[in-house]
Formats: sequence, C-alpha cells, structure tokens
Amino acid sequence: MAGAGARVAGVLAPITTPFDARTGNVVPERMRSNARTLVAAGLDGIVVAGSTGEAPLLEAEEQRVLIAAARDVIPDGRWLIAGTGAESTRATIALTQAAAAEGADAVLVRPPGYFSTAHSPASLVDHFRAVADASPVPVLIYNIPKYTHLPLDPGLIRQLSTHERIVGAKDSSGDAKNLAAYREAAPGWVMLVGSASLLYQGLALGCDGGVVGVACFAAEPCAALVAAYGAGDRARAGAIQEALIPLDREIVGKLGPAGVKAAMEAVGLYGGPVRAPLAPLSPGDRERVARLVTR
Repeated sequence: MAGAGARVAGVLAPITTPFDARTGNVVPERMRSNARTLVAAGLDGIVVAGSTGEAPLLEAEEQRVLIAAARDVIPDGRWLIAGTGAESTRATIALTQAAAAEGADAVLVRPPGYFSTAHSPASLVDHFRAVADASPVPVLIYNIPKYTHLPLDPGLIRQLSTHERIVGAKDSSGDAKNLAAYREAAPGWVMLVGSASLLYQGLALGCDGGVVGVACFAAEPCAALVAAYGAGDRARAGAIQEALIPLDREIVGKLGPAGVKAAMEAVGLYGGPVRAPLAPLSPGDRERVARLVTR
C-alpha cells in the first residue's frame, strides 16, 4: 500500500478489465498478472475500473473482485486507485466504500453524466462533497467530458479544493489550457494528466504525473519520460513524448478500450475481448495496432 499521507505522483496505468473470451466473466488471475507486469516495468501504480477498464459495464461485485486481485500484487509504495463514479451519490458512496474495504489507496470519481443537463455547479459540489464525507480513503476528481458530457469547470475545482479528503484531480479533457486552469485553481492538489500526448506539457505546468492509457502497453517509455523530466533531461523527455503521441492518438484516442487491449496482446500481456455492446476491432485495425506498438 502507498504510505499514509503520501502524494500520488508519477505514471499510473488505467488497467483494462480482463474478460474471459468464452464466458465473458472477469478473470482475476489475468488482472494480477497484468498489474504485476506493469508495475515491474516502472509504473507508480494502476487504476482499476477507469474508463479504459470499461467501468460503466462492470457489476459492483466484479469491481470489488478486480480491486482485491490487484491489491494482491501491488507492492508497498505503489498506488492502487479505483474508479468509483456512478450515476447516483448513493451508488458512488457504496462503490467507494467497497473499494476502500478491498484495499484501494484512493478513489477516482467522475461526475454523474446521464442527467448532465439537470446538474448545476452547486449540485455537483454537493455530490462530490457527500462522497468525500463518506469515503474512508482520499478522493480524486475525474474530468472526462468525452464520456460524461459534463465538463467540470475550474471554478468547481476551486470550491472542492477546501475539502480535506478531496486531494486532487485527473483531467482527461485533452486541453492543456484546462489543465493549466485546474492547476491554478487548486495549487495544493495532486494534478494528473489523462492523456499521454500531454504528459510532458502537464509536467511543465506543474502536474504530478499522469494516468494514461498508453501506459497499459508502453509502460517503460511512459515511466522513462517522467524520470527524464524529473532529472532535468528535457531533451530525452521530449523525444519520448514525440514517440508516445501517435500511440495515444491512434490507439487510445481512436480505438478506446478495444484498441488498448489489442496493443497489450501485441506486447505479450493479456488483452481479451471488450464487453458488449462495445464492438471488437476489425482485423485491419488489429493489424495496424500491432504495427504501431512493435515498430
């Protein structure tokens, strides 16, 4: 477990959810194997049940089992974070408390998006504060407007920054200006980039690291970028960043979880199928993914 009072930093992989190709059930042993390999490659931890992990398609019990499996293999000093966002405050609290009970070091909470047009900044602040009040572990706010259709304004981030158990945010807007505004709104918070294409720029803005899908299949270069930047070798960090951009845009951005799983298979990890109604990759896309990650 990460130490009490430690600050989330570095690169974490939003690990995919391994499903059995025949039954469609989650496969905990595959979660353990993938998580162990990614952390050994230099990552600072993993996020279970994030967007890349197909979180909205998981049952609560499946999520609990996956967190427990990951906890088995994440060593001391590395982070296990669980995505616990749901459509009601009650459900989000239940998932959050279950994740903490299974050993998550922190939780990542998205806004509830189904009734996005009915929410106000005040109702969202109330939601996140209620979750944090009930959470046994630190809370990170997750801005992912691509999927929730509910962008979180920097002003809302500023309001939430006064809660003692809300410690940071992950910004997956893909907008460097928004990331900078978040950093300014909550200067004491952990700030994590949600796009590998912006990892270098995020560090330059004072962010602590990133939770990036590319780390699921290219863990070593993601970790090396952060290490090089921290050591002052900006040229090396910049060169790695340039190499990561096409992987992020072509695989993570365009193909989503199915693309990430195909890329993991191409480098010897377990990918497996996505869960319906998500569609599998076409053979052509699968071949293109393999070429991108092995060239």
